[in-house]
Amino acid sequence: MIIDKDISIIDLSLYDEKNNILYISDLHLGFEEELNRRGVLIPRWQLKDELQQLEKIFKQIPKKLDAVVINGDLKHEHGRISDQEWREILRLFDFLAKHAEKTILVKGNHDNFLAPIARKRDLTVVDYFAIDDIYVMHGHEIPENDDFKKAKRIIIGNEHPAIAIQDEVRSELYKCFLKGSWKKKQIIVLPSFNPMTIGTDVIKGTFLSPILKDGVSKYDVFIIQDKVYEFGTVESLSRL
Repeated sequence: MIIDKDISIIDLSLYDEKNNILYISDLHLGFEEELNRRGVLIPRWQLKDELQQLEKIFKQIPKKLDAVVINGDLKHEHGRISDQEWREILRLFDFLAKHAEKTILVKGNHDNFLAPIARKRDLTVVDYFAIDDIYVMHGHEIPENDDFKKAKRIIIGNEHPAIAIQDEVRSELYKCFLKGSWKKKQIIVLPSFNPMTIGTDVIKGTFLSPILKDGVSKYDVFIIQDKVYEFGTVESLSRL
């Protein structure tokens, strides 16, 4: 589904056709190891699921990508690099290298110690990525640089947006994209790529990003399930 000029939703990613770039966010690799330390014993299937999801996405793109941009929170641990993160992030880098000319790592609030892993594959971690009128950042703070000020379209992650749809019997939570505006800039919010958590219900209106403190009720909602469903605005869904 086309969500904006030259930009389409493919599963949990955005594809920038003009620049041949794929955007994903919030993989949170290493999440299972943290759960294990807390005493929650689950099998480690997250990376396998994410690679399968990416494979499905790549099959829908007719040529090798110029770049994959991971928009923050590739790893889960804030204060260290877990053994799982070392192994699985390197496997992910090697997988992406088969499908894209380069991988761009935008720093998220969980990525304080991502750089040592990135250097193993000659990659660097950047605060943001800008191309044409697009500015890609994780979204946990508002930058002051000139690229941000000039940008007309902003792509953020961080929020893990989801929406609860309910009937008389039950409520189901679905991952979603959000599209709206902020200070004359268009905003697109990416869902989490992490299969282990759906996200936070945007109808409840609790947001991490300062960009999303006001006006989200007017944002359009695109739910991801077997295909992309355009569901109107957050405000209209909150009245259901």
